[in-house]
Amino acid sequence: MMTVDCHVLIVSVIAFFSASSPLIFATAQVCDAGIGYGESGCGTASSSSKILIAGGTVVNAFHQEVADVYVEDGIIVAVRPYIKVGDDVTIVDATGKFVMPGGIDPHTHLASDLMGTETVDDFFYGQAAALAGGTTMHIDFVIPVDGNLTAGLEVYEKKAKNACMDYGFHMAITKWNEEVSREMEIMVKEKGINSFKFFMAYSWMFHDELLLEGFKRCKLLGALAMVHAENGDAVVEGQRRMIELGITGPEGHDLSRPAVLEAEATGRAIRLANFMNTPLYVVHVMSIEAMEEVASARQSGQRVVGEAIASGLALNNSKLWDPDFRTAAKYVMSPPIREAGHDKALQAALSNGVLQLVGTDHCGFSSTQKALGINDFREIPNGVNGIEERMHMVWNTMVESGQISPSDYVRVTSTECAKIFNIYPRKGAILPGSDADIIILNPNASFEISAATHHSRSDNNIYEGVIGKGKVEVTIAGGRIVWESEELKVVPGSGKYIEMPPYSYLFGGIDKADARYLSSLKAPVQRFKSSV
Repeated sequence: MMTVDCHVLIVSVIAFFSASSPLIFATAQVCDAGIGYGESGCGTASSSSKILIAGGTVVNAFHQEVADVYVEDGIIVAVRPYIKVGDDVTIVDATGKFVMPGGIDPHTHLASDLMGTETVDDFFYGQAAALAGGTTMHIDFVIPVDGNLTAGLEVYEKKAKNACMDYGFHMAITKWNEEVSREMEIMVKEKGINSFKFFMAYSWMFHDELLLEGFKRCKLLGALAMVHAENGDAVVEGQRRMIELGITGPEGHDLSRPAVLEAEATGRAIRLANFMNTPLYVVHVMSIEAMEEVASARQSGQRVVGEAIASGLALNNSKLWDPDFRTAAKYVMSPPIREAGHDKALQAALSNGVLQLVGTDHCGFSSTQKALGINDFREIPNGVNGIEERMHMVWNTMVESGQISPSDYVRVTSTECAKIFNIYPRKGAILPGSDADIIILNPNASFEISAATHHSRSDNNIYEGVIGKGKVEVTIAGGRIVWESEELKVVPGSGKYIEMPPYSYLFGGIDKADARYLSSLKAPVQRFKSSV
């Protein structure tokens, strides 16, 4: 092995599940030529380890079986009972536990500049937290630089240099002109980006005319149009109304953005996408009313994806009325976490297929950053944590309650995301040839969540004090054991950018539907010229 000079980054890693657990320090070595791993010194960045996961119940989205899983060079080689291996293979006993694809979080904001400040979790710390919670890939949102997509992507490529797990990118569209339209093609054909997000609120708000232009361009490129669905004009009016009433605290955020505004924008985006006959992905569906718009469209046969968010499934908005500003402000996100009852309805929608997958909208801010809005809720940075907690919260909320099966769990936390963004079965499956991104989940073990023990750099956690069942005990990413025995071993720079090709399964048959539409028009009508 080549010897090279390296510098050592000491990363403080605190065990996630128990306040009584010892403090663990993982030494991540970053080398000038290759990436070191473990304590033996700097080496190459290859995933050369051999692992046998023995005796577990292997769970994919549509079936499960008791089998061994053999991994070599970062790839799953075999899945079958009683695999025999040599002495050079690391054996992990999974008897009595579930062996599942690592989670894929479709909605995160790491190292993101928002509302005059930057999220506390960069790509390394945010991804390290994700791995401790069983997520092995995420898709982050690139924010253009003054509308320029290429410049924005270059910024995010630099931010992701210290990535310690695999990731992909969505692209936000913050203005519209011919140059943006041209750059969208470059993103799809050359940069591996197959989804574009349009905002119906904030300063980047797209009104209908430009939404139609964006949807049309996405369809032409085979890229998925995504929307943040809130009526931005009405939100501004709602904010103004709250301030006039003297409501300046975090509860004003909730009151200024009622569910009806989310539902109106969701329905409008769905109808415009239907008019253009292009698939639509609605991010963070947070209310009954918005969910019902998705349900109606899907029932009619329209290709609409509804994304649930872990916080919307598991929490309600009561904490926004907490008299302690620090406590209340940490729950501020958009659309807001809704009042009790919406959570149960969203759980039901996830269990019956109205909503297809679960993200987090992870966008972590410290209490100091949240305090920027102590006198005006409009200045509170919007965002909550979740990248580490999602897999546990979904299991405890949905599987432990009997609402979905372990196979359904795999589907909503991993497989469906991989299919929607066209990276299945490389990701989202435990099959020969798939990437070795694997978790071992013990359904009988308990977890407890606290800001004092999580791996995010934030000093707050919206799931503070939650105790539940279903614990990720081992995480394997790229064929490396990165989380085991409540110890995290991660290497900056070891994560890979995953290109996502266009024309996912959602586009299947779109051309035929267009042809049927054209043939149904019975137009133009050939008319005889008549004299006046």
